[in-house]
Amino acid sequence: MRHAGLIIAAILIISLAACDERKTHNAAQDSGYTETVTDSTVYGVCGTGTSMHSVELVTDDGDTLVYAVYDAPDDSCDVYNDDMAVSKVCGGLMAGDRIAVLPRMTDNELVAARVINITSLLGHWTSIDRNFVIEEGGTVTSSVKTESNPWTSWKILNGRLLLNRDTFDIAELGADSLFLENKRGIFAYKRQR
Repeated sequence: MRHAGLIIAAILIISLAACDERKTHNAAQDSGYTETVTDSTVYGVCGTGTSMHSVELVTDDGDTLVYAVYDAPDDSCDVYNDDMAVSKVCGGLMAGDRIAVLPRMTDNELVAARVINITSLLGHWTSIDRNFVIEEGGTVTSSVKTESNPWTSWKILNGRLLLNRDTFDIAELGADSLFLENKRGIFAYKRQR
């Protein structure tokens, strides 16, 4: 009988601790505290001075900046490593297209660590379980009515794509394909015409 009493007491203590933890968690949510992340991405239009190894960006503020573009020696998707600067260009570089550049200063040179062609990103994308349209202004519309967690918004933050609260690296962005990667895997999408 005494053994049963100890088990019941232990269960009560664990239950109370769990309730206290939930109260603390809810209190933090209710406090209105949100983590603010500074976006280091620079936005604008791809300029006519863009070439194979440099990108000219006419920023939203009207400034013209030129970034060096370095190819990765092994065609990897790394943004950069500690030993050398490499650039990842997603969606190509076409004068007049809206682009986002994640800058990095290397040996007193302004380098484009990552370039995302936003104009190429916009459009209708499909996969086995998703069918969505990335639209100007940060809106995503879904054509699948039974989708459990449809994406409704997007933005670029520090060189990554945020779809609602899901964060992805753009592994590849082509004329008809989009590969997004996060800790859960790589997700492939085809452009719907």
